[in-house]
Amino acid sequence: MTAAQAVVRVHRRIAEIGRDAWDQCANASFANPFVAYDFLDILEESGCAVERTGWGPRHLAVEDSAGEVAAVAPLYLKSHSQGEYIFGHAWADAYERAGGRYYPKLVSASPFSPVTGPRLLARADVDADAARRALLEGALTLCGRLGASTLGVNFPLEDEWRFLGRQGLLPRQNQQYHWLNDGYGDFDDFLGALSSGRRKTIRRERREARAGLDIVRLTGDGLTEDHWDAFFAFYMDTGSRKWGQPYLNRRFFSLLGERMADQVLLIMARRDGIWIAGALNLIGADCIFGRNWGCIEDVPFLHFELCYYQAIETAIELGLARVEAGAQGEHKIARGYRPTAVFSAHHIADPALRAPVARYLAEERRAVQGEMDWLTEEYSPFRRAAS
Repeated sequence: MTAAQAVVRVHRRIAEIGRDAWDQCANASFANPFVAYDFLDILEESGCAVERTGWGPRHLAVEDSAGEVAAVAPLYLKSHSQGEYIFGHAWADAYERAGGRYYPKLVSASPFSPVTGPRLLARADVDADAARRALLEGALTLCGRLGASTLGVNFPLEDEWRFLGRQGLLPRQNQQYHWLNDGYGDFDDFLGALSSGRRKTIRRERREARAGLDIVRLTGDGLTEDHWDAFFAFYMDTGSRKWGQPYLNRRFFSLLGERMADQVLLIMARRDGIWIAGALNLIGADCIFGRNWGCIEDVPFLHFELCYYQAIETAIELGLARVEAGAQGEHKIARGYRPTAVFSAHHIADPALRAPVARYLAEERRAVQGEMDWLTEEYSPFRRAAS
């Protein structure tokens, strides 16, 4: 496929592209469920990622000379900056104070999901760079036609990030905390890699968190609407306390259970037969992705048990390479999660905004890398190698 052969089309629903065409480009969508057709379609069908909520789908599909879909990209026209986890509120405020119009903007992302994954998706038999160029050119053309102030590509793979930087987009680096499986045989084997103090602390936290509780892992046919009812109550409670308006509705969880049950890992805690807390994860080909947590009873260390330790234990049992536990949280380091770089790339249409943002991002990248190095050196819970 060459640029001259490619036709780029914009779709207002992922259903217009279709599951088979999309997932052929996503290449084994099980590897990263957040770019699978089903996940993105569920967000639209449930009404979570639609025009009304400020996430107007504008998905791109590149067609080859035979009229077949050769590449796709999830793309949304945004009227706000919520639910992205790549924070540009200061840019928007500064630009609008200067008389500019920051919204609408375009974002290539998996909505409400601070999860690294491919954003420029191509069939296996298509030249990847040609497909990426066609998708990027299509996105930039659409940006101009819609009068969007920016195009952001959030949480791409590192090689996509470097490609986008070579094409002139401004590179941004942030950090998360990921657990890496160094070939552990079981959870005790993992604990053996930690300092004695951290081993004792984690064992105590797990013991106190589980006292008097049943901890249950649910997936596949084990998931029921009763489980989703309970978890949704946890989710809404956490959302109302932390950020005011949760992004996902009850229908989203039902559809997730209907269409992606085998990739769901719902870890729930109950006391005397009553569900009191839960953590939602999705399972990829080599990773457990932690997403949402909530509770209706405050139990010390239960958040750590359900969100971190149970995920680690499951990843070891399944032979998965890592656990990504979502955004933020330096407290994760003490639980064996390591500072890990995550990326975004940004096209800014107005040179008057682009220039100061470019300077800021260059300084930010240095600061983020420096902080990651410092956190690893000063706060790593792992045993030090003998000198």
